[in-house]
Amino acid sequence: MRFTKTFVLTITFFISLSIAAQQNTYDFLRLDTSPRAAALAGSFVSNFDDPNVIFYNPAGINSLEETPVSFSFLKHLLDINSASLALSREFEGIGRFGAGVQYINYGTFTGADADGNKTGDFGAGDIALTLGYANKLDANTFYGVNVKFIYSGIEDRSSTGIAFDLGLQYLIPEAKWSFGFSVLNLGTQISSYYSAKEDLPLDIRLGFSKELKHIPFRFYFSFIKLNEKQEKTLDKLKQFTFGGEIRLSKSIKLRIGYDNEKRRELKIGTSAGLAGFHVGLGILIQDYNIDYAFSQMGDIGSLHRFGITTSF
Repeated sequence: MRFTKTFVLTITFFISLSIAAQQNTYDFLRLDTSPRAAALAGSFVSNFDDPNVIFYNPAGINSLEETPVSFSFLKHLLDINSASLALSREFEGIGRFGAGVQYINYGTFTGADADGNKTGDFGAGDIALTLGYANKLDANTFYGVNVKFIYSGIEDRSSTGIAFDLGLQYLIPEAKWSFGFSVLNLGTQISSYYSAKEDLPLDIRLGFSKELKHIPFRFYFSFIKLNEKQEKTLDKLKQFTFGGEIRLSKSIKLRIGYDNEKRRELKIGTSAGLAGFHVGLGILIQDYNIDYAFSQMGDIGSLHRFGITTSF
């Protein structure tokens, strides 16, 4: 397999930055709202056929066809709910553009003063608006960039931010390989909740996918959070996800994924149960792809995601 010089040099440059981020705010940007992406444990940096790839690698939208639109809903723990919308369109002679919305509502809370007297109910929520662009570097190599406008509010406090995503993708169509690299949430707060500003959840990802030759199965693998400092350099390699998607028929796909970091984080004592494991199903009904994913969070609970995707 031969990578283009541009692809390799760019990856080397970004990894060599060794940027460390303190994920203290806007962590909702890390959520896998899309049921297809979640069922594959978020191993989506190398995807090229789903508009939700805009949230993982803006370069991936370049290979999309027609005008795909996708809506996803996540039933989180307690009263937390999240939703996302992604779409993309090609403009001849200019390139392909994409747009996305990520929203999360944390429910209603009862406020109280320092003496414990109730002051009324209040809510909290976050939203991010994404605009993306992708085009070719050469026949098999693509680049993409997103700009994100972020708003977060809790009671009478709010914060705004701006971030950029940068991405590269390299495809080998004849061998059905796809490679992806992205830098997500590179930015800053414009205004903070109080006087101190917090860092955004910066995430450097690198991954690949491969469709097998004689079996209707595609395997996905990704390293995540390569920018984060670890006691040992090799510990960075423990932050990985992988998944698989098998086509059972023309209209049904089964998916499964594993997130090694989530499993370590959710381990209680010596047991983690099924934490870190994900399963999902995709059903094609006429021109609509209906997707569902189930994510196990160990003793904490489980998550359910639903989505629908179509093209115009």
